[in-house]
Amino acid sequence: MKSKTVIKNTKAIVFLLFLLISQKDIQAQSGEFKTYSKFDFVSGEKVVAFENFDQDQIGDFPAKWNTNGSGEIVLIEGTPGRWLKINSNTTAFPTFVNNLPENFTLEFMIAANPELNYAARFIAIIFTPNTEQKKLFTANFPSRVRASFTPLKGGRGKTSVDMYGADSKAIAHNEITTDKFCLPQKSTVKVSVWRQKTRLRIYLDEEKVWDLPTAFDASVGYKKVVFGTSNLTSNMAFYISDVRLAVGAPDTRSKLITDGKFTTTGILFDSNSDKIKPESYGILKQISQVLQENPTLKVRIIGHTDSDGEDTNNLDLSKRRAASVKANLSREFSIESSRLQTDGQGETQPIAPNTTPEGKANNRRVEFIKL
Repeated sequence: MKSKTVIKNTKAIVFLLFLLISQKDIQAQSGEFKTYSKFDFVSGEKVVAFENFDQDQIGDFPAKWNTNGSGEIVLIEGTPGRWLKINSNTTAFPTFVNNLPENFTLEFMIAANPELNYAARFIAIIFTPNTEQKKLFTANFPSRVRASFTPLKGGRGKTSVDMYGADSKAIAHNEITTDKFCLPQKSTVKVSVWRQKTRLRIYLDEEKVWDLPTAFDASVGYKKVVFGTSNLTSNMAFYISDVRLAVGAPDTRSKLITDGKFTTTGILFDSNSDKIKPESYGILKQISQVLQENPTLKVRIIGHTDSDGEDTNNLDLSKRRAASVKANLSREFSIESSRLQTDGQGETQPIAPNTTPEGKANNRRVEFIKL
């Protein structure tokens, strides 16, 4: 009798510990979302380029990129995924990006060695109409827009945006300080770029650092995305990862109310997890606003995955991710859970081939179906 009582008490303790851990996880995620409460960035509707370097070997330069310098795929201790290490005075660009429409979003991670002094050393991203390889390898090409990021020591870094005319002469220079990319405290940062015709917005993690209404020239057709580094010492390097280019502004309200279906690739999760990344806040807020403005509207949330991994695991993951979206809308935006149903289809309903990184990125999606 005593042993049965001990077993029951042990099970009760384990269950309470599970609840406590779960509650802490929920509180932690809720805290992350509160940090992003002013984050209004929303990823483009369709992913047209995606690069996480999974198809390349460690130590190699990525096969679908070109460069005039040196670089290699590496792992960074304590951070997930693979990174492209870019060395001194190096230009590198994805060869598969050849057109930048009037409206696009570009997201990527950048990192620097936190132990080094990067004073006056920077990594830049450049948008240019040039497609000729030789010109792309020079810093002095016309009609470009350049955003630079310098991780200074002492708790403050800086970022700048420069615009150049058709004669390659500088039109404008803008510069501010930021604590989002600085050493040694913050050596890794998520960069989100949003172009809407001539307007340029740039976010570092949850903070909007740039909102320039006339950064892009409306008469210029921008084609290429180029990454470049300044002069670095031999032990310095910058790193980039998870490059994601998407096009089209999602029209959440029209598609959900009129068409009865809204699909997004902008709700992001940790790898093989149902934990929603906080940078998904913008699109979740848009969805919640549609639900708040239409109090009788009910939806079914359906999760989808790519084909990596086992079928049964993907089905379970898709269901858990849909449930996580429901919980988030209820917890963070006060949407009644009774208005939200969930389901998951795993990898069974692809909308693109699972043979390319872009196809996989588009298949990792969440659908909202009007009931």
